[in-house]
Amino acid sequence: MSRKSIGVGLMGLGVVAGQVARVLTEKAADLEEKIGCPLVLRKIKVLPEDLSRPQAREMSSGLFTTSDDDFFQESDIDIIVEAIGGENPALGYHRRALKSGRHVVTSNKELIAKHGVELLELAHQHNVSLQYEASVGAGFPLIAPFKHDLVANRITGIFAIINGTTNYILTMMDRKGSDFAATLAQAQKLGYAEANPENDIEGFDSNYKLAILASLAFNMRVRPQDVYREGITRLAPRDFRYARELGFTIKLLAIAKQNEDTVEARVHPVFIPQETLLAKVDGVYNAVQVMGDLAGRVLFMGEGAGPLATSSSVVADVVGVARKIVLGIGSLSTWKAASGKRIKPIDDIETQYYIRLNAADQPGVLAKIATVFGDNEISIASAIQPESDEATGTAEIVIMTHPAMEKAMQKALRELGKLEVVNEINNCIRVEEIEGG
Repeated sequence: MSRKSIGVGLMGLGVVAGQVARVLTEKAADLEEKIGCPLVLRKIKVLPEDLSRPQAREMSSGLFTTSDDDFFQESDIDIIVEAIGGENPALGYHRRALKSGRHVVTSNKELIAKHGVELLELAHQHNVSLQYEASVGAGFPLIAPFKHDLVANRITGIFAIINGTTNYILTMMDRKGSDFAATLAQAQKLGYAEANPENDIEGFDSNYKLAILASLAFNMRVRPQDVYREGITRLAPRDFRYARELGFTIKLLAIAKQNEDTVEARVHPVFIPQETLLAKVDGVYNAVQVMGDLAGRVLFMGEGAGPLATSSSVVADVVGVARKIVLGIGSLSTWKAASGKRIKPIDDIETQYYIRLNAADQPGVLAKIATVFGDNEISIASAIQPESDEATGTAEIVIMTHPAMEKAMQKALRELGKLEVVNEINNCIRVEEIEGG
């Protein structure tokens, strides 16, 4: 039986939701041609203050409701697009939508990272779909390739720059030599960073996205709390200068690796070699490098945020679901986790390290520092003293290590902090030799 139309309900009218509404309206004829029947925006659930937005005043007042019940009781809605963000009340809305037999499309990475397994199972129970392509990568396909195109591969590694705000800040700090606070303020002025940038600069956004990708890649449930996380607030201009001199670039990298029975999942600043592909990904761009046993190295790259990029993925998911409705295809949202794998604690990883510290400028200091590293079975690859201050009698020392265990490095840092000749440990950054280059 052919469909006369497919109804869409939209939750929210923020920057992303407003752009989705605009695309559904302005591209209605093109979308109808691609689906086989009209895609009609039936109802928009908003907060009272959303009604004063310019876009709301340009649309029919009959589209809007501030009532949850009015929205969910609209019988002609087949697909619900959730563009509210956050965990609550979005979780309740998702549950209600799926239980009512509606397909759901979302860009909500926090919700999918924390509750995706439950919601996918709920969608399967009610023979509907839950689609979330825009939750990671926004403007470029990523979730679909993990679910379909790469499914025959045993994925061994994911190396990802998946937050445009932090990548812009790090790029500007590297190019201009400005400090973190000034660069953040500039990013906020340009609209690349939120007024409250904590989710971005402290790594929470990347944490959620990596949890989603690692769950798909390794066929296991990786929760946000399983992902080790550090932000970028401790980085200083001189870290970038030393990185360049040593042949590296600094990026906030989301890393997931699969070994025989363990999985690493971590988000933190890293030194990566300047010649690698990811080192050249600058500004607000995102990039995800995947290593598969069949496909080898695959790189996905594009704009990772913004209303235009996000609406591209959201509407693509809506069109995909609409096509299934036209063809009479039921839910494909089921997902089962494999057993026998565990998350490797951060203490058990092995990598190289860059350490920058301030110490007394006197004979024997480097020997004392080297003894601490040696006692913890950490081999020093190089040590330089690029700067000294005669007035204070202090010197800056930069150390690069050979691969060492994280727990050994953390113990060594605690012991260095107790040495009388060490005034301050300014930074410790992991060095990542990216698989596949």
